Amino acid sequence: MIPMVNLQAQYAEIQDEIVGGFSETLNNCAFILGPNVQAFEKEAAEYLGVKHAIGCASGTDALHLALLAEGIGAGDEVITSAFTFIATAEAIKYVGATPVFVDIDPGSFNITPENIEKAITAKTKAVMPVHLFGQPADLPAIKAICDKHGLKLIEDCAQSFGATVYNKQTGSFGNAAGFSFFPSKNLGCFGDGGLVTTDCDATAAKVKQYRNHGSEVRYYHDVVGYNSRLDELQAVVLRAKLKRIDQYNAARRHAAHLYSELLADLPLATPYEDGIGVHVYHQYTLLCDRRDEVMKALQEQQIASAIYYPVPLHQQNVFKAECAGVSLPITESVAARCMSLPICANLSDDNVRKIAGVIRGVFQA
Repeated sequence: MIPMVNLQAQYAEIQDEIVGGFSETLNNCAFILGPNVQAFEKEAAEYLGVKHAIGCASGTDALHLALLAEGIGAGDEVITSAFTFIATAEAIKYVGATPVFVDIDPGSFNITPENIEKAITAKTKAVMPVHLFGQPADLPAIKAICDKHGLKLIEDCAQSFGATVYNKQTGSFGNAAGFSFFPSKNLGCFGDGGLVTTDCDATAAKVKQYRNHGSEVRYYHDVVGYNSRLDELQAVVLRAKLKRIDQYNAARRHAAHLYSELLADLPLATPYEDGIGVHVYHQYTLLCDRRDEVMKALQEQQIASAIYYPVPLHQQNVFKAECAGVSLPITESVAARCMSLPICANLSDDNVRKIAGVIRGVFQA
C-alpha cells in the first residue's frame, strides 16, 4: 500500500530524539505550558520571522483566537474561500461574524484580489485568505487591498508551514495568522496542535489570555476564555520536526515536480506555481475529468488517493440557508474534478513513477 502520507517512515528517522524528549518531560512532570512549549514558540517565531508565536490546542483554535484577538465579532463580515476545510469558516462563525465566500483562481485554487475587492461592503472587517495545499495566496496584493480599505488580514496557514512569498514566510504578512499541526501537515505533531503568529504585542497578549481561560495571572480571570494550550509532549515532536522542516518541504517539492514532469502530456491539470510564492505541497492536487476512473485504477494497485474537497463550503448543509443564491462557478468546477495523490517527505521516486504509470495507463487504455 502506498498511503497519502507515510508517518511511520518519518517517525523512524526521529524516534530516538522524540523518545528522549518524552522521557525527559515525563521525568520533569512539567506538562502544561512547560519548557518545550516555550522553546518551540521561540524557535517557531524565529523561523517564521515574526515577533510572537503562541501555541494552542488546534489549527481551528488558532484561527478562532486570532479573530477574537483582532476584535472580529457579531455583525462583521470576513471574506474567505469556499474551497477549503470547514475549520476556516467555523472559526469565523465562532466569533459571531459572517463568512463571505468568494471564487478562486482556477490554477492556484486560492481566492483572488479581484474577487476580494468586489465583495467588500460596509460590514467587511477582515479578509482570511487560505494558502491552500501549501500554495501561498497573492499576499502582497491582498495586503494592499486590506490596507486600502482598513481591513484586518488574518492568514489561514493551516497547510503552508514553510511556504514563502518573495522570501517572506506565510504567517508573517497579516495582523495575525493561524497554523495547524494536525499529524499529516508538513509540520505535524502526534495529535492536534496549533499556533497563532503576530507582530502585534497587544494581539499576542490577548491570544495568550484567551487560550488560558481568560487569565493572565493564575486564578484571576478578566474575560471568558478557552482551554486551548499546546501540549508539552506535542511540543517535543514539533521541535524535532521543525529542525527538519526545510528538508521535508524540499522533498515534497521534489516529488511534486517529478509527478508534474511525468504527467505533463496527459489531459489533466497539474498543480500550478505562480512564481510569487514557494509552494510546499501539503497536497499534490490535480484536476481530472476522469477522476473516478483514475482513483479506481489507483485503488486496484493499493495506491491511496483523496478528494480535497468534494463539497464547497457554500454548498454544505450548514451554510446553505445563508448562501442561497451564491454561485461560485470556478470553485464548483474545481471541486467536481480535483483529486490528490500521495505526497510526503518519504515518497520515493520509484513510487512516484509507479503512481504516474497507473494514471498514464488509464488514459492510454
